[in-house]
Amino acid sequence: MAVVMAIYVTGGVSGGHINPAVSFAMCLFGRMKWFKFPFYVGAQFLGAFAGAATLFGIYHDGLMAFAGGKLLIVGENATAHIFATYPAPYLSLTNAFADQVVATMFLLMIVFAIFDSRNLGVPKGLEPVVIGLLIIVISSSLGLNSGCAMNPARDLSPRLFTALAGWGFEVFTAGNNFWWIPVVGPLVGAVIGGLIYVLVIEIHHRDPDPDFETDQAEDKPEKYELSVIM
Repeated sequence: MAVVMAIYVTGGVSGGHINPAVSFAMCLFGRMKWFKFPFYVGAQFLGAFAGAATLFGIYHDGLMAFAGGKLLIVGENATAHIFATYPAPYLSLTNAFADQVVATMFLLMIVFAIFDSRNLGVPKGLEPVVIGLLIIVISSSLGLNSGCAMNPARDLSPRLFTALAGWGFEVFTAGNNFWWIPVVGPLVGAVIGGLIYVLVIEIHHRDPDPDFETDQAEDKPEKYELSVIM
């Protein structure tokens, strides 16, 4: 729901970009100009850092009271995972990378579908809600291994904040140096997801027949006529 609210707030100005992996795929597949990319990514990382700092400030007393004031990265009293993702004990780096690639791949496939004007789409103004539901579905089904980051900014910036705020730079070595997985994996997954959508769906759209559309428009009753017929 936080993602939904973020897209509603920023959608009218920036298009609701809050994920560098999504922005990267949009640029790569010609849906956004490359010169915007560094500005979007810079804002995304800065926003995620500010969000982590805000959360830390609001819950500072609670964090200090928990586990005797110790800010732990691993163990049953760990709190670092509140801010960034960490792998389950059984997870290998190879499996973790595949996990992030696949999750983000599905994210981008559906995002491309939602904003494809020649596909079914969703009613205008409801796109953020559908994306929010999409994230719930992916997180619920693929979140067990490592929290389903799918967003380099959502993971790296808060991780850096925790390193500076008292957890220490061990946040970058925990989980067998797991930190780079939620950064690189989503970028790779975004490219694969976008490529799959373009090759399997987008290029197979049939070009509309202008004569057919004109005939349909002439024969199609107006809305008030439909209400009378019904």
